[in-house]
Amino acid sequence: MRSTIILGALAGLPLAFSQVTTSPKRGLVYVPNANYPQDNNIWDSSSSDLTWYYNYGPEPSPNFSNATKFQFVPMLFGAPNDTTDTSFLTSVQSQISAGANISHILTFNEPDGTSATGGSDVPSKLAAETWIREVEPLKSQGVKLGAPAVTGAQTGFTWLQQFFTACAGNCSADFIPIHWYGDFGGLASHIGQVRAAYPNMSIWITEYADPGANLTDSQSFFNESMQYFDRIECVFLSFFRSDTTIVIVTLTRGVSFSYITRYSYFGAFRSSVSNVGPDAAMLTQDGQLTDIGSWYLGGSATGFVPSAASHTDFSGSSWLLVLAVFWCLS
Repeated sequence: MRSTIILGALAGLPLAFSQVTTSPKRGLVYVPNANYPQDNNIWDSSSSDLTWYYNYGPEPSPNFSNATKFQFVPMLFGAPNDTTDTSFLTSVQSQISAGANISHILTFNEPDGTSATGGSDVPSKLAAETWIREVEPLKSQGVKLGAPAVTGAQTGFTWLQQFFTACAGNCSADFIPIHWYGDFGGLASHIGQVRAAYPNMSIWITEYADPGANLTDSQSFFNESMQYFDRIECVFLSFFRSDTTIVIVTLTRGVSFSYITRYSYFGAFRSSVSNVGPDAAMLTQDGQLTDIGSWYLGGSATGFVPSAASHTDFSGSSWLLVLAVFWCLS
């Protein structure tokens, strides 16, 4: 008689089985730099591993208008002052009608935070009213809806609970976005808390970094978190007992049932303008991919070290040098 035992998601499996260099989950938090528009070409290059992006707004960025593998995810950043406003809904519906592949949307960037820290500062009741008017109708068009992206603080949990209470069952979110700024242990713990609170929703990590960490710690945080997000989530271990009592063990990859379905590292800018510390940035002060930047795009380490110092352009300074020499000789 033959029997089969299937065990899924074995936590004790070594990371050797889960280390990858590419992942369809990776996306871009697009933060444009008007001073260096050439940097935009890096994120949608043929060698980039990124498959989606968002820019904190409802309309796609002109820089990626011709992108073929770079899916845009619209965001309703805050709540409009006009309580009858449906401009976000209209914009997304118009894009869909024009043929845009919009399968997901994001909503309310850090509504429990202030504008001084990048938050939208939206009361939970107003957010619920806005969602019902501007977001929920998209559900009938097959669009997956992201819950408000609260901060990683306890105020975020409280705000989100108040939001769903105010919705009174009329806000059918499909996934929970997470923002985290801190070390990996804190990130993993926070993900566990969110998962426990909302077990029926998948999770997107839409902003994360370890701000202010040195280069070694920044790289360790990046690699630990990326392996955690990309690891083999569903592995099946099968035991077959034959008539001669020989046990055959097979280890195979199964279909991924990961509840972390997408993530986007916050660092797509030059180290000289980084607000999370220079060592967390994906570009050096000269616009070269750092090790973190290259790893995130699916490449190997570059060896380029980020710095907080701005790029120095000496073009046009020769006249100053000539005048200085002339003065010294006169």
